[in-house]
Amino acid sequence: MKKSVAIIGGGASALMLAAQLDETKYSVTLYERNAAVGRKLLVAGDGGFNLTHSEDIEQFIERYTPVSFLEKSIRSFSNNDLRNWLKSIGIETYVGTSKRVFPVKGIKPIEVLNAILNVLKQKNVVIKTQHEWKGWGKDNELIIEHNSQVLNVKSNITVFAMGGASWKVTGSDGNWLNYFKEKEIKTISFQASNCAVKINWDKSFLEKAEGKSLKNILVKSGGKEKKGELVITTFGLEGGAVYALIGQIRKQLNEQKEAILLVDLKPLLSAEEIKNKINNRGNKSLTKHLEDTLNLDKIQMELLKTVLSKEQFTSVEVLADKIKNIPLIISGLASIDEAISTVGGISLNEVDENFQLKKIPDNYCIGEMLDWDAPTGGYLLQASFSMGYCLAKHLNETK
Repeated sequence: MKKSVAIIGGGASALMLAAQLDETKYSVTLYERNAAVGRKLLVAGDGGFNLTHSEDIEQFIERYTPVSFLEKSIRSFSNNDLRNWLKSIGIETYVGTSKRVFPVKGIKPIEVLNAILNVLKQKNVVIKTQHEWKGWGKDNELIIEHNSQVLNVKSNITVFAMGGASWKVTGSDGNWLNYFKEKEIKTISFQASNCAVKINWDKSFLEKAEGKSLKNILVKSGGKEKKGELVITTFGLEGGAVYALIGQIRKQLNEQKEAILLVDLKPLLSAEEIKNKINNRGNKSLTKHLEDTLNLDKIQMELLKTVLSKEQFTSVEVLADKIKNIPLIISGLASIDEAISTVGGISLNEVDENFQLKKIPDNYCIGEMLDWDAPTGGYLLQASFSMGYCLAKHLNETK
């Protein structure tokens, strides 16, 4: 006789789990609070559906915090495995210039979602939309609300895959935390990740720089660094380079109420090389010389002038140092609802190596609702897909 599996949530990890569970062993029902599954997948695909990243697996694993939590899952179902599986269901992918992986041109996010849903249909997975989980009953049955009616659902296995707290429009609001607290399961308040950082810019600088980019730079914070590009906004800074350092920035903000971001405008040159270039300017004005010799653009020049006095700007030693290390004070992060992802949720100490809740047997948690972190670039989706795959493998082999 088949065992019943109830999956709460309809995102990447939930869909992959349902797609991989053995239909000869399990009857699977997926409960989604929204009118349709995969809404966050479709939002993530707006402007380019970044499914995963193509880098070497050893580098790939290092993108996660903590590394040890997700290493087994990523190795078991890697970026290459995901691409091969997508190909098997009719979704061809390609590697872009950024080494990120996308569906081939012409394939829309909805087509990727429909290909996955077709797999679920073939496996007779039942999908019940507008069904919202409201906690456990006295015998650990699931309390689910649908059209103002309260249902008591019993299943042999329950898997929670409800996402974090970013992008509330997709249904990920994190309100389920209280139900876990009632069971004395340790939870951690959600905080923004992969988001803009707040900088109190000088008004005159913003008038010249708002919406402009700092390109080919390197940023450092908390002992970590990242090359890339940043966009200057009224709020502060946004872009992949700063997103990659949000963990270090968040830690400083939590401990000290502010964080320092160091910007290196010329990562390919040493401070000594920069000094030599500045010194050999002849009769040129310093500003013109910096533009010509170091290829500093107008926005970079304006940024330097916001942190240097006129006297400091004309000091070769000070100027060269600041070109390599412009200190910017970060006073906060964007709101959770503006963030691409969140950290927090269920403490990792509350689940075993197969994502089972230690305090409630046969109840599992996967996806972004667990307290792990990763940068943008396909790493978030990959981890969610990998967790769903690995839990399915575990259940298929052991139950």
